[in-house]
Amino acid sequence: METENRIYGIRAVIEAIESGKSIEKLFVQKGLSGSLFQELNRHLKKANFTISYVPVEKLNKLSKGNHQGVVASISPVSYVGLDELMEISQKSTTPPLFLLLDGLTDVRNFGAIIRTAECCGVTGIIIPEKGAAPINADTVKTSAGAVFKLPICRVNHILDAVYHLQTYDIKLIAATEKTDDTIHDIKLDQPIGIIMGNEAKGVSNSILKAVDHKAKLPMLGSIASLNVSVACGAILYEVVRQRL
Repeated sequence: METENRIYGIRAVIEAIESGKSIEKLFVQKGLSGSLFQELNRHLKKANFTISYVPVEKLNKLSKGNHQGVVASISPVSYVGLDELMEISQKSTTPPLFLLLDGLTDVRNFGAIIRTAECCGVTGIIIPEKGAAPINADTVKTSAGAVFKLPICRVNHILDAVYHLQTYDIKLIAATEKTDDTIHDIKLDQPIGIIMGNEAKGVSNSILKAVDHKAKLPMLGSIASLNVSVACGAILYEVVRQRL
């Protein structure tokens, strides 16, 4: 069965996986067994979404009916593929502007970033399939509905997306404090992708090594960093300023 953004029951979850529904996270009861679960397990071995094995009490709180030991959180939006996103960008009359989120985990930060991105004319947002904030009711609310207006793409790894975008001559810029260059020093009126990192760790080192530029925001106060959604907004509006 399905309620709001959750599906529960083994057969319902199997059908959701087979039909290509965007599953954000799957909760499975610890020690679950049986022939129907074995069928589900065959699908899980090929799955890219996050699976959590939890006690039955957790599942009882998540569902309103007979969950049979399985509850799935599904996305309220449909994701686009990376190739589809590139096709969308090529139809634009302005230079593409992509936003890549490397391990962002807070749903409200995610929603605020989506809202700002839509206001700034971002072509599309790219997120990893695992280890990222889900699109749930809080994300939708914080985005003020912008989540339904902006293409969002999920990829196996952000680093793969970096390399893919670079084959299209798109310059990738990582927001990081590990540089002397500010965002104002970089030419932003060309096809670019902005990479924002995890709230605590920032952009991962493997991605920092692969990007074309690293940039930071000038800081005049005593606090060393900004909230990631605020920093993202400041960077995106510098892009807007240069392009106007």
